[in-house]
Amino acid sequence: MAKKNVAIGFMGTQLDSGLGAGRWEKWRPTVSLVQHEDTLIDRLELFHATKHKSLAQVLAADIANVSPDTVVNLVPMDVADPWDFGEMYGALYDWARGYRFDPVHEQYWAHITTGTHVAQICMFLMVESRFIPGVLLQTAPPKKQQRGSPGSYTLIDLDLSRYDVLAQRFSQAHAEALDFLKSGIHTRNQRFNALIEEIERVAVRSQAPILLTGPTGAGKSHLARRMYELKKSRHQVQGEFVEVNCATLRGDSAASTLFGHKKGAFTGAASERAGLLRTAHQGVLFLDEIGELGLDEQAMLLKAVEEKRFLPMGSDREVSSDFELIAGTNRDLRVDVAQGRFREDLFARINLWAYTLPGLAQRPEDIEPHVDHLLARAAAQSGRAVRFNVEAKARYLQFARSGEALWRGNFRDLLASVTRMATLADGGRISTSLVDAEIQRLRWLWQPQEGARASTVDLDAVLPAGSASTLDLFDRLQLEAVIRVCREASTLSDAGRRLFDQSRAQRTVINDADRLRKYLLKFGLSWETVRQSM
Repeated sequence: MAKKNVAIGFMGTQLDSGLGAGRWEKWRPTVSLVQHEDTLIDRLELFHATKHKSLAQVLAADIANVSPDTVVNLVPMDVADPWDFGEMYGALYDWARGYRFDPVHEQYWAHITTGTHVAQICMFLMVESRFIPGVLLQTAPPKKQQRGSPGSYTLIDLDLSRYDVLAQRFSQAHAEALDFLKSGIHTRNQRFNALIEEIERVAVRSQAPILLTGPTGAGKSHLARRMYELKKSRHQVQGEFVEVNCATLRGDSAASTLFGHKKGAFTGAASERAGLLRTAHQGVLFLDEIGELGLDEQAMLLKAVEEKRFLPMGSDREVSSDFELIAGTNRDLRVDVAQGRFREDLFARINLWAYTLPGLAQRPEDIEPHVDHLLARAAAQSGRAVRFNVEAKARYLQFARSGEALWRGNFRDLLASVTRMATLADGGRISTSLVDAEIQRLRWLWQPQEGARASTVDLDAVLPAGSASTLDLFDRLQLEAVIRVCREASTLSDAGRRLFDQSRAQRTVINDADRLRKYLLKFGLSWETVRQSM
């Protein structure tokens, strides 16, 4: 059994108007709906303002005259200002929430030819969000040579999944955005690719703060800038990308650099300063190493993020700046919050979207595409193409992916390594001898400095008071060895990879950092407390 056709629309006080006999000579959009011989409108839900009720009644009578089988329901809908988006959308929303839709037996056509432009937009949004479970209906007047015709109508289905070409275009745009965030590098690490997938969606859909954590050199700053450039390409930001390393801010200069100051606010403040938050107005502010900010600056930043207003130093008048915040850190801010070094309310505010970027050693499958990318970039900059010999590349990648390669500086170390080989390559070829020399250089780079490793570990100074004396000799010696490795390593993952270098190969799921974290927790320790005890 065919579904009934139900049209929903606003009465046009201009297009649908007319009380005399001459009204039948003009094209009226709502009347035209029922004038198509091949289409029956079973019911019409007609919105109108109460003050236009008499016109609505004439319109309903004319429709009954043309199409006796069409039921017309006159629906009073009064809004104080029909050009106010909030009022109009609210009125339509309230009607839709109370209407008994029956999609099994009826199909709904939302007429968008009549009504104010605001009403048409609201009708579009109601259909797009599926509050009205139907399609859009657009009518058009007849051409001059078709006088007396009801004109034409078009049904527009907003379910984009039904339009393969459009779906492919959206898919292509999504793929291009992912490729852009990864700088065109075809990364293979599943965890990293999934992380970038979500970051892309958040970057283009949200203006909320984003927190990027990860070791130094993992690419936090680079990713933050790419996110900004992606937003700017979508016209979501108009201002600048402003980056500041909070670890370089100390004393009065910290608040002055970020929030600005008035002339004479402190010794040396010879002139007024706007501050970086105001520089980032309508743009993106990237605060790298945000955990290094002092507690006073954290409190000021919280107000600026929440209210878009703050007080420059020495001023009694607030200023405003509407910026989007991306924060970066190589610290576990949860620990800093627990120990009182980072404000809990600020952490809660910037932790809505939090992502941990894995270090290079945690993405061994991505080393090869990064090497290829860096060589291509070096060739573009120097105008001189450089390539590996087959054996040389295999030897370099074997070392680079092994547990021996610590990559403490992450991508900075890799960039330096590739740059050295590309510069020294004779004839544009990186040979095995050049690779061997580079591997020796990296081993030297990552070798602990003389005296850096403590010969003994004072467990009494590391463990909670009195607990060291309760340990068996076996546990004491093992824990001392683990702490030495932790002090030498650059990250928790780095230490875990070195400690579990053999057993990790026998596991289907590798999470060296989690294994080490749980081991330390048995003794009431964390990575941070071990590192701070050095």
